[in-house]
Amino acid sequence: MGVLALSGLSACSSLNPFAAPPPNRPTELVDIKPTLAVRSLWSAAVGAGGNALFSPAIAAGSVYAAAADGTVARFALATGSQAWRVKAADRLSAGVGADGNLVAVATADGEVVALGADGAPRWKTPINTEILSAPVVGDGWVVVRTSDNRLIGLDAATGTRRWTYQRPNPPLVLRGATGMLISNGVIFAGFPGGRLAALTVANGSVRWDVSVAAPRGSTELERIADVVGRPVLIGREVCVATFQGRAGCFDAANGNPAWTREASSGNGIAVDARYAFYTDDQGVVHALTRTGGASVWRNDSLKFRQGSAPASVGRAVVVGDYRGVLHWLSREDGTFLARVNTDGSAINAQPLSFDAGAVPAVLLQTQSGVLFAFASD
Repeated sequence: MGVLALSGLSACSSLNPFAAPPPNRPTELVDIKPTLAVRSLWSAAVGAGGNALFSPAIAAGSVYAAAADGTVARFALATGSQAWRVKAADRLSAGVGADGNLVAVATADGEVVALGADGAPRWKTPINTEILSAPVVGDGWVVVRTSDNRLIGLDAATGTRRWTYQRPNPPLVLRGATGMLISNGVIFAGFPGGRLAALTVANGSVRWDVSVAAPRGSTELERIADVVGRPVLIGREVCVATFQGRAGCFDAANGNPAWTREASSGNGIAVDARYAFYTDDQGVVHALTRTGGASVWRNDSLKFRQGSAPASVGRAVVVGDYRGVLHWLSREDGTFLARVNTDGSAINAQPLSFDAGAVPAVLLQTQSGVLFAFASD
């Protein structure tokens, strides 16, 4: 199941999912003939992720990134030049969230630390619970997800706690960095048991709460159907994937399903104008039609390589693996277009797509803590 581990309600697993080797023999890579030109834009070291998942944030032409040793840094998106680097805490457990004005990370002691866009400290708020997911920043709010899947809304100006949202958890849940999304005053978040909810970010009230996938099976392990990864908002729909359940898109205004289909992902979904993509819990990459969820293609060549969640980048789908290899697959048929080695450490976090001038580009952070930016023609 990729980088996810299991957690009970009474205690979290001590398994480090980011250091564990693949449980099955990874498929060996075969040589390919590149048909897509990929070039390096820049790279920059931030610091190792340790036993936490760190993903960069892109905001207002900058990249914000963090490391387990407490480092938070800002880089120019276009060139990778470092604007500043600070020590935000002794140890961090999650990060980074940013909106161009505020940067938020979580400490290993259960605190949320906010910095200005210039790296200066703004505030620090104790949550007193483990935080595995990057805080999400937007609309004047910082929202934090705790390891027991509570959502806590903090005033972005002061760090004052304004609201808490919690729903019942199943006996067994996945331990992972499930993301959130803020847009136009609404926060979208997935939960254990296959639920997707939309909350008013100003007060934490529920706008809608729907089932993406219903737990099924005779054992608690078989009944895990947690929403994984970060919800994706495209047009009027929000899309998610679950482990041992379904993937689907839902009306962002009311939660009505546009489509759902059988799927099992350990790390989430990517969506563009034509397709939805996900890497399943065995590392197989799938493409579905964006409007109906029908299968378009699947690529088995990365099976058991602990593939990251995909990113849609121009005419390609980009997936990283446990050896730090970045793969470009055709959006149309899933064939390999290009392949690039990074630093040899796992690419666990979902790559981020962006525009580098007139060409599509992708940004990623390896588990060893190096940022890489690539462009494809």
